[in-house]
Amino acid sequence: MIVITGATGNVGRPLVQTLIAAGEDVVPVSRRGDGHQADLTKPETLKPALDGAKAVFLLTSADFLAGGNLEPVVEVLREAGVPRVVLLSSQGVGSKRHPSVHEDAVTGSGLDWTILRPGNFASNAFQWADSIRTQRIMAAPFADVPLPAVDPADIAEVAAAALTDSGQAGVSHTGAIYTLTGPVAISPREQAQVIGNALGQPVQFAELSRDEARTGMIRFMPEPVVEATLDVLGAPTADEQQVSPDIQAVLGRAPRTFADWVTRNLQAFR
Repeated sequence: MIVITGATGNVGRPLVQTLIAAGEDVVPVSRRGDGHQADLTKPETLKPALDGAKAVFLLTSADFLAGGNLEPVVEVLREAGVPRVVLLSSQGVGSKRHPSVHEDAVTGSGLDWTILRPGNFASNAFQWADSIRTQRIMAAPFADVPLPAVDPADIAEVAAAALTDSGQAGVSHTGAIYTLTGPVAISPREQAQVIGNALGQPVQFAELSRDEARTGMIRFMPEPVVEATLDVLGAPTADEQQVSPDIQAVLGRAPRTFADWVTRNLQAFR
């Protein structure tokens, strides 16, 4: 049995579907919604879901990233006898924009572990869905700074391989740290064009200043996470703009493109 935290999110939902399709027994966990309800800030709430678990997928929220403590969660996993854990971390840990404290808790746990470090999510484009749907306008900062946006479905497939320790040529994922990106770097202005092409109608691009973007983001993200995110979007390092080979290596195929993601989620922008 495999336990999936964050099961209703952009990664958790396709991960649950992928594992069920592969014949796995899955326990979805979220702070609200279907499945077992648990909050990682209250690790004891996770205990009832762990009986018989052979692996756990840990997804932490932005609030948790900014100041949560994963050690008590890891201790709960150890006490329950869970042998394997897969942590959804961030590319920002590798580039030193985010602290490594959560990864350290997992890698020092004594459990079999795999760390996933995705970069910019293609699904971040959902933040523009309302303005595109109603006005055919997309407003974002750093119009021409490209990043290789990763499809959450690809993250989910890599997570499934790590949770079941399966994949290409029987290679073990234990102790692996995977950086997950899309196949090509794409700028916000180019993303607007891709969405417009899929809709068959042009989407106007409006560039926001950093301050304007911060004002919108601070409503739903902790300030340290907002600042780190804006730093990545506005001044990415060479490593953050580089396409990673890890999805190809794990899944045996190229990562999905941003256009692929838009096609599957076009209804949100119509």
